[in-house]
Amino acid sequence: MIPYIRGESPLQAHVNVPDGLCEEEYGREGFYGRYAHLYRSQAPVGWSRIEGELKPRAYRYPKGTHTPRFPFERFTYLENADIKIQFGYADQPATQFFRNADGDEVLFIHEGAGHLYCDFGTLTYRKGDYLVIPRGTVYQLDPQTPTGLLVIESPGEIRFPDKGMLGQHALIDPAMIRIPELKFPTPKPQAEYELVIKRENQHTHVFYPFYPLNTVSWKGTLTVWQLNVDDIRPISCDRMHLPPSAHTTFVSKNFVICSFLPRPLENGDPKAIKVPFYHSNIDYDEVLFYHAGEFFSRVGIESGMITFHPQGIHHGPQKNAVTRSKDATWTNEVAVMIDTRYPLHRTAASQSVEIENYWKSWQT
Repeated sequence: MIPYIRGESPLQAHVNVPDGLCEEEYGREGFYGRYAHLYRSQAPVGWSRIEGELKPRAYRYPKGTHTPRFPFERFTYLENADIKIQFGYADQPATQFFRNADGDEVLFIHEGAGHLYCDFGTLTYRKGDYLVIPRGTVYQLDPQTPTGLLVIESPGEIRFPDKGMLGQHALIDPAMIRIPELKFPTPKPQAEYELVIKRENQHTHVFYPFYPLNTVSWKGTLTVWQLNVDDIRPISCDRMHLPPSAHTTFVSKNFVICSFLPRPLENGDPKAIKVPFYHSNIDYDEVLFYHAGEFFSRVGIESGMITFHPQGIHHGPQKNAVTRSKDATWTNEVAVMIDTRYPLHRTAASQSVEIENYWKSWQT
């Protein structure tokens, strides 16, 4: 569709924004649908105060209580019918086995290293790994060093996105995906082995007189996946800032998971915007987990923090970020973004680690 134009607006999105103005992208379906670019004299985040529940929020990454639980200690921060966003922590080998009958899980390893034992064999994990565990898989976590995780639970199947004209090797070459080696640790002799099954958020404890991970062979297309952020090759454009959807790593029912990684900035056109443009999440809630590096579009962000920008309230580059970015040629951030089609709800656990007055940081 040919866009309508009123006033003197740049023809190319995110390039040649008139001096003294800021660009806001007002778009549907997470940058896929119809859109309008609004050029404003004042940034839409320049509020003096906010009254009510709808505001940008931020949370700190909690350390665990050093108690071995199945499969590890975890806290739900944000949730809706399609997704649970959790923090997890494990510093001791699990003594029980675990099966999630409620949904697939994505474990993003924020810190630590160790082993994941499952029905399909053994994976050795490290910092920056995504571990995708299909619903119903029996597994056990064995941390060699204290392990902190971002956990995403989904009743819908986690899968890779359709890359379309980019081709099958874009972003992630399928050959980089690792699957478990068919081997298991030597089990310690026990009278019983305990399997904890989660179904409709209730736990059932099943006991076996034998070691539950006893697969001797398997074949098929369904298994546990392992992918490290170092093996993702982000798409970038030398002349225009690409939307977050260009960095999609996984998709599921009513949400996507994106990986923001080190990449060159838009250095081919001196008039191109190098930082995320202002937008108001018309159709999606946005969660960003900051894993490592320098987050140049905002000050005051630390590794392990999580931000939550719900539908209907603006966000974008912090004030002065555009100025700071003019001489930058590279971004060194590693972050996981989760966009959800339906509103997320905060839990009591999230409120206990919320950074108060985060919304005021947009004023500085």
